[in-house]
Amino acid sequence: MAFKGLKPLDTDVLKFQLENEENTKRTLITPVLEKKWPGKSQIVMEYFTDGRITVDEYGSAHRGKPKKVDYLLLYYQNIPLALVEAKGRDHTADEGYAQAIEYAHILDVPFAYATNGVDLIERDMISGLNRELKMNDFPGPNELWERYVQETGLGKTEQQIYSYPYYVTPSGKTPRYYQRIIINRTTRAVLDGQKRILIVCATGTGKTFEAFQLIWRFWKSGLKRKILFLADRNILVDQTMHEDFAPFEDHMVKFDNSRIDTAHEIYLGIYQQFMTTRDGEIVRHYRQYPRDFFDLIIVDECHRSSADMDSNWHDILDYFGDATIIGLTATPKDDADPKKSNIAYFGEPIYTYSLKQGIDDGFLAPYKVVVPELDVDRQGYTPPEGTVDDTGSPIEIRTYHQREFDRSIVLPDRRRAVAKRITEYMKTNDMRYAKTIVFCENIAHAHEMVRLLENENADLVAEDPRYVMAITGEDAQGKAELDNFINNKSRYPVIAVTSRLMSTGVNAKTCELIVLDRTIGSMTEFK
Repeated sequence: MAFKGLKPLDTDVLKFQLENEENTKRTLITPVLEKKWPGKSQIVMEYFTDGRITVDEYGSAHRGKPKKVDYLLLYYQNIPLALVEAKGRDHTADEGYAQAIEYAHILDVPFAYATNGVDLIERDMISGLNRELKMNDFPGPNELWERYVQETGLGKTEQQIYSYPYYVTPSGKTPRYYQRIIINRTTRAVLDGQKRILIVCATGTGKTFEAFQLIWRFWKSGLKRKILFLADRNILVDQTMHEDFAPFEDHMVKFDNSRIDTAHEIYLGIYQQFMTTRDGEIVRHYRQYPRDFFDLIIVDECHRSSADMDSNWHDILDYFGDATIIGLTATPKDDADPKKSNIAYFGEPIYTYSLKQGIDDGFLAPYKVVVPELDVDRQGYTPPEGTVDDTGSPIEIRTYHQREFDRSIVLPDRRRAVAKRITEYMKTNDMRYAKTIVFCENIAHAHEMVRLLENENADLVAEDPRYVMAITGEDAQGKAELDNFINNKSRYPVIAVTSRLMSTGVNAKTCELIVLDRTIGSMTEFK
């Protein structure tokens, strides 16, 4: 970041340049920081958001202005200690003070500075104190690190683990600002002895990447030696092993209850493998391990069954209860029944990165909700006397509303209307090859919807039978095509019809249309 070859300028021109913010940075601020923070890559000028995506009336997408910090000062890789908000020489340092504090709060940076190249204002975000300095008095990295250590109480061993470097991907992928905060805060909490930690991060914002970096840090530093990543869907474990967790290589194994393996260090498994039913009896395979075998457990999607303290699956967490247990969720649920609340079990989230924040920052695309009303949805449906449900039981004679009838009574005409409406929407909006997920009430509904959509899109099905496919827990062929659905280089399948298999957060970046033809019980489930 050094600037060479600058020629002397006359006084009037130099004065003009100093009154410009960029020239103030170039001539007065950057040279001081480079002298005080000489380490390679210690000074970062970064955009920490992408800018919100908006769509105009013509359907074209545009990016808003991203947020940028003038200088982010790192003590170690991904350990920010200070940020600097710069103003031109013709402004006062006070004019950048509020923004420096705002950005320090967003980025979780302990020291914030505002300067006009001469005057300098410091805000200690930990103590809340401020002081006035001159730019030439800017503190160096060792001074600020010692202050940070003293104010936070980090011991020498804790410092080594807290500053252990992140894994650097071959592509050079770096964590986003909120991922860096989550990883660092969680590391601090574990070092402080916290045993239950909840991380709330919206779907699509990289929870698995955060989990990988945490495990990497704890494992490589020697803090945690036996680690379990626990999920409730095979697809989540398989995707994780092949993608984010791939650098663990042979140190990692998928749990298999047919043979108990104690030789590896990092285990990935689903509840259904740890607990099975044989002849009507529950077999608890995890009890073949000592209670203290795992010293770290990360529970993916912890808002589902693992949060229910009456669930058999919760017994796994109880059995390994001495381990540090970290829960990952996009939807924290402080349920009225405390036995089903992940907040009751883990405590308040250590950090929350919401769906709204992800959209505002531009890391998630905004969505538009379209609610097409079918006549039967709007008016309700009263079954004729003598109507029976799928089990042959008589249906109560009353009016059913909001698709409630389609859970109790199969209405072929309604399902055909839904398939037709989906197809019309895709044709009208030039989206016939847009990756689409259709959620149905159950597996039988999903298979029927596939056949109906095939009839509505017979021309494209004739081109390739994979145009519409069921991807459910019982469909081996469909599950085998899931990788193709989420692969942006594969055209087929185009329409994936499922019930719940893909509701767990499958990494489908190219999906453009989501159809909910099932009852959604809460805003949490909708998000």
